[in-house]
Amino acid sequence: MPSDVGFDLDEVDTSAPTRSARLKWVVVVDGTIPGGRATNAAICVAAATAVDVRGLLGGSAVDGDGQSHPGLPWAGCTVLVADGETLRGISAKARERPDIYVADMPEAAQATRVYDEYLGVMASTPAVEVAPLAVSIVGPRNRVDRIVGRLPLLG
Repeated sequence: MPSDVGFDLDEVDTSAPTRSARLKWVVVVDGTIPGGRATNAAICVAAATAVDVRGLLGGSAVDGDGQSHPGLPWAGCTVLVADGETLRGISAKARERPDIYVADMPEAAQATRVYDEYLGVMASTPAVEVAPLAVSIVGPRNRVDRIVGRLPLLG
């Protein structure tokens, strides 16, 4: 279900620097898991975010030969890294704010191979025990900055 967080049509300014956008998008991944799993988790939360947050993607680009390339985030997306405990705290803080969109990838998603099994595991797991491998948050720039602090870029 789409969130209430997003850009209004008149806010989308693809000619402006990313830092001038009202909303900021960050993906924070667990830096203690192997790179392939971290990449998978980041891609999964980004996919959910792109669908749920209106106005996040710019229009398609057409190259010099006329081939179309799908729209990308016009306001940018920063990928950061944290340990599991910090990631859990970031998710919890972000969820407290109604003006911040949150998508997470619980560890259970990578521990199952059938989506219905994942849903069953999640249904029986208390929220305090959900271990996110990645969290995507979109919200007002200053609030997102306060939540993620000075985490390093994924490297």
